[in-house]
Amino acid sequence: MRVLVAGGGTAGHIEPAMNLADELRRRDAKSHIVALGTERGLEVSLVPKRGYDIALVSAVPLPRKVNGELFRLPSRLRKAIKETRAVIEDNDIDVVVGFGGYVSIPAYFAARGRVPIVVHEANAKAGIANRIGARFASAIAECVTGSLPNAVLTGNPLRHSIATLNRSALRDQAREHFGISHDRTVVLVFGGSLGAQTLNRAVAQLLTDNVIGDVTIIHSYGAKNQPAGSPSENYVPVPFIDRMDLAYAAADFVICRSGAMTVAEISAVGLPACYVPLAHGNGEQALNVQSVVAAGGAIVIDDSRFDAAAIRQYVLPLLTNTEVLNHMSAQARTVGKPDAAKLLADLVESVVGGTK
Repeated sequence: MRVLVAGGGTAGHIEPAMNLADELRRRDAKSHIVALGTERGLEVSLVPKRGYDIALVSAVPLPRKVNGELFRLPSRLRKAIKETRAVIEDNDIDVVVGFGGYVSIPAYFAARGRVPIVVHEANAKAGIANRIGARFASAIAECVTGSLPNAVLTGNPLRHSIATLNRSALRDQAREHFGISHDRTVVLVFGGSLGAQTLNRAVAQLLTDNVIGDVTIIHSYGAKNQPAGSPSENYVPVPFIDRMDLAYAAADFVICRSGAMTVAEISAVGLPACYVPLAHGNGEQALNVQSVVAAGGAIVIDDSRFDAAAIRQYVLPLLTNTEVLNHMSAQARTVGKPDAAKLLADLVESVVGGTK
């Protein structure tokens, strides 16, 4: 197969695209996969690191108010569509798979009527790009039921190391990696690659209050931020975690934001969690956690209410109850879809097979 994946801009769009690419390449090493992107997006660095070709087209930002950018939108979109059609033709593309974000809009219009389109929606509430693409897609995949009409529930494609993670088997190695005693209760706190100020402040106050007992916090605080305290038996600060499989294996509980990929990974590996949704965009982070919270696999605390006192009240009591943690872990797995990459790859292959 010759596949064009379009999902640039943010890691939330790029990561599932690359995970699908990995699955397609595992099935057939000769698969030709090209990622569509712009010079402005993270894909410029992330895609080559994963070993895939990237084709850059003009950026087409969507203005949120009436200004000069809005009037230049039609001409910019036409240019990006023309450039994308050239990418499709030059690479003899069989199918375009879009994951949302600005670069998906020209991809959908360029492919329309020429090659089949598969739309993948990661969030509970679809963005404008995927709402447009879904109108003329051959197939639609979603992670949360009801995000788009006529969609197939596949889940969010995960890295192979996460999808196949056996936390208990890797636990000792993971704890040695972070320098943590095997008998400690471990809470993993992270807010993405940039960190999360709300979470960082809460951890700092928690350490100051000295109320966490034999709990160890692995804290990914973000490269541009400062750690919440000095390294100790209770606190393992790291600016960024590049081995999330080891972090998940070392942890007994997670405190984090609720981006679509984060929720997908934590549910798939069966970790109990406290989600602190970031209130932005369409409010999708709050929607992303509804199914796992309803299942009993996690709790959710609003960003405005999250602080050290909230951790003491809602999280610390859970850590001393093994029965509750085991139940939450099992319930999280009922929502998780570790086979999402396989299900999406099956869908893509069925679309291509139906056109040949």
